[in-house]
Amino acid sequence: MSKVAVVYWSSTGNTEAMAEAVKTGAEGAGCQVSLFTASEFSADKMDGFDGIAFGCPAMGDEVLEEDEFEPMFQECREKLSGKKIALFGSYGWGDGEWMRNWEEDCKAAGAQLAADSVICQEEPDDEAVESCRALGKALA
Repeated sequence: MSKVAVVYWSSTGNTEAMAEAVKTGAEGAGCQVSLFTASEFSADKMDGFDGIAFGCPAMGDEVLEEDEFEPMFQECREKLSGKKIALFGSYGWGDGEWMRNWEEDCKAAGAQLAADSVICQEEPDDEAVESCRALGKALA
């Protein structure tokens, strides 16, 4: 059985709802899934998972959350080479630039993106929730 981690940061609950949908999708595909907030996860846990879904909303000038998520992710970045990952998050403004930059950063670190990243504006609607479930299945 494949082991997947879903790691997220959420302020309003939008990205948390997306994380729950990713978890549901991966579980539906037969994976053992562990859900973590950014403060609960670190690079030393990465080797214990076959795939990892990272979720973070756009903050400020379309960047990752800087106090908890970004430091954790930068620590994990060194272990992304060859790792199967998926990315998701919500935003309130802009056009998704933070996600495009994040994807490029992950590819440059050697990560294998399991599927197209999922973004939604504000609260995830039914389509975004279904896309997150599909993301979880693809990661499985």
